[in-house]
Amino acid sequence: MIDWNEIDTVLLDMDGTLLDLAFDNFFWQQYVPEQYALARGIPEERAHRLIGEWVHSHQGTLKWYCLDFWTGELDLDVAALKRGVAHRIAWRPGAERFLQGLHDSGREPIMVTNAHPEVVRLKAERTGIERYFRHLVCSHDYRAAKEEQTFWETLRGEHEFDPARTLLVDDSLPVLASARHYGIGHLWSILHPDSSLPPREHTRPFPAIDRFETLLPDEAS
Repeated sequence: MIDWNEIDTVLLDMDGTLLDLAFDNFFWQQYVPEQYALARGIPEERAHRLIGEWVHSHQGTLKWYCLDFWTGELDLDVAALKRGVAHRIAWRPGAERFLQGLHDSGREPIMVTNAHPEVVRLKAERTGIERYFRHLVCSHDYRAAKEEQTFWETLRGEHEFDPARTLLVDDSLPVLASARHYGIGHLWSILHPDSSLPPREHTRPFPAIDRFETLLPDEAS
């Protein structure tokens, strides 16, 4: 699977990788359109269509992940809405055991996420995920999403690492493609990022895992 002797730095995504993407998909695909329809007095079908179009038009950009942008765009308190359904936030199977295994093996991973800092704080409150990381890096702090080369350049400037000896696990194929272009040497995707949906049929050209136990370093397994 992974030759841990070839890995010095471990970079891990949050949503859809360590935490279940079912929360985020429910929030944006169901809950926000419902609340928008109520606030505007329009049919839910129209709200779904409008928000779907807006989200699609900004996909892969920093705006797509920005609570402040969507709060202004929708005239809804998106952060407050997220807190209202925060009980749905959950770990992916085996993710917490994997993080503990990394710690037991003497490795200190870095979280790299496109999530807004307020979302990271909320999910840390619900899960305690921050205790497993040396650093939590939000793309908003760099003003560049992980899909952009600027993100990786800035990350390397702040946290020195050898790209060829770095592992990135991320459910987003565009993010993995961006990391590959930058030169990250070990790239893995997630087969089942959203527990409410069937597993993905493929993540080509990147290998994928389902349960994190399969990636544990030998000394931690």
